[in-house]
Amino acid sequence: MKADVRILGIDPGLSRCGYAVIDYDGRRPVPVEYGLIKTSPKVATPERLHDIVGEIRRLIHEFHPQECAVERVYFFRNVSTAIDVAMIMGAILVLGIEEKLLVRQYAPLQVKMAIVGTGRADKNQVQKMVTSLYGLESTPKPPDVADALAIALTHAHLRTWPEDRAVG
Repeated sequence: MKADVRILGIDPGLSRCGYAVIDYDGRRPVPVEYGLIKTSPKVATPERLHDIVGEIRRLIHEFHPQECAVERVYFFRNVSTAIDVAMIMGAILVLGIEEKLLVRQYAPLQVKMAIVGTGRADKNQVQKMVTSLYGLESTPKPPDVADALAIALTHAHLRTWPEDRAVG
């Protein structure tokens, strides 16, 4: 398949950051690489941020995506978690711009609508649809990885929308 675009999808998190690199030809997504970047809570936050950004930079240099999609998370029960995820999101957005990628954010509701067809979908439904839409033999785990694949595919479908409609 000759891809029209290569997309890096990110499900940001300080302890677990899911990533996916996909090729998209306008009809069918093909996973190139996907996985999880893990950091230890025993390590100080600045070093964890550095490690995550370094790993994402490595992915960009190895796989050469043209575009990057990041899940924009709005609500957390724990303020500390929200701040950590906001720091990761900001660092990834800046890295994407520095690496000359088209960068977009998508709200969880947009991702669920694009992948499952309803904003009320749960993690299990997203995982099942990701497995089906990519034609995978097994469900990507943990859910952060399936979410990164979902975010990349959401961007593939919405990437031609005007920025104000694509950004969550």
